[in-house]
Amino acid sequence: MMNIAVLGYGTVGSGVVEVFFKNRENLQRKAGQELGLKYILDVREFPDSPHADLFVKDFETIVNDESVKVVAEVIGGLEPAYGFTKACLSHGKSVVTSNKELVAQKGAELLALARENKVNYLFEASVGGGIPIIRPLHMCLAANRIDEIAGILNGTTNFILTKMIRESMRFEDALALAQQLGYAERNPAADVEGHDACRKICILAALSFGEHIYPKDVSTEGITQITLEDVAYAASCGSVIKLIGRARWNGEGRKITAMVSPAFIHHESQLGTVDDVFNGILVRGDATGDVVFYGKGAGKLPTASAVVGDIIECAKAPGTSPSLQWKPSEGGNVADPGENVTAMYLRCRSETVKLPEALKKLFGEVQELRREGQPADEFACIVSARPEQEINTSITKLAAMDVELLGKVRVLDY
Repeated sequence: MMNIAVLGYGTVGSGVVEVFFKNRENLQRKAGQELGLKYILDVREFPDSPHADLFVKDFETIVNDESVKVVAEVIGGLEPAYGFTKACLSHGKSVVTSNKELVAQKGAELLALARENKVNYLFEASVGGGIPIIRPLHMCLAANRIDEIAGILNGTTNFILTKMIRESMRFEDALALAQQLGYAERNPAADVEGHDACRKICILAALSFGEHIYPKDVSTEGITQITLEDVAYAASCGSVIKLIGRARWNGEGRKITAMVSPAFIHHESQLGTVDDVFNGILVRGDATGDVVFYGKGAGKLPTASAVVGDIIECAKAPGTSPSLQWKPSEGGNVADPGENVTAMYLRCRSETVKLPEALKKLFGEVQELRREGQPADEFACIVSARPEQEINTSITKLAAMDVELLGKVRVLDY
């Protein structure tokens, strides 16, 4: 029998326990051996749980029990998850996790520690919830050089933007609804400011390009500044606004491009049709072309499904896969966002400046956009692709001309 321990009994942890006992017979058939859930670690009391006899409060009970071969770390955050994970790996126990923050910060180190101790460190659930993406990247698509990876990586922000697009709901009201439905936390900053998506694109970029990418190096913008006016201008040119995390390989010896930001994308594109709490991830390989992964990117049972899937993988292959690794780095391997070449949507207002002439003088020919109810002193357009630093320099000149910048969103070709 292969014994398992679960660290944390929150939303994901309780889901892991539920899926395990509900599908135990099927899981054992797929694992090729009997599976037992021996411990659940949590400092809280759960006297009414049908599994109350499995709860322990002392981590040492788990780490020192040689019969425990796989540990599911679903605590979240850096500590105590980091210390617990290192201890388990060092004691010859495989670890599976949904902890995107830990993988994004410490992934290279923990993968190396797993290899050193001939065990697994698996994290399919850290990106995309129940969507299989980690294993396809390092196994099914291994024959490809991944040139680019991009996606809608956060279900909360996608739900909010969908409500703004479909129902003309203001950001604040859509966020309140997301919180009411349990899609957003009471403190939604990690979602709406883009940090959650940033951690996920760092993991995908590291796996795709073979070198650790730190979240602090990735330019990150959220959706808090997106308005219904911006949504209307996007619709006028056949686009929708989505929060996109993306990373692009720029060649050997060159820094990668990586960022998270709202973007105009075509409303009928593969990512443009991903709505509500769903995620979509586009992988651009040199042999396959574009491959898109789609599904529920969060939630108790979809995420638990991925965690339990990794537990089965540990039972089938007790040692770390050689393809699941990337090099450590000191950081600084992401290109300055000012070097990124992109088209840009701009929305401006001025009572004294003739905006069409001023924008065309600075940027050349622009694509003018119009919306219903557009004020006479407002002008919106799309500036053709150029380095962002060049765009920002021109925006500074606009400010000096008494022009107020109301909106600025990248325009992408996904």
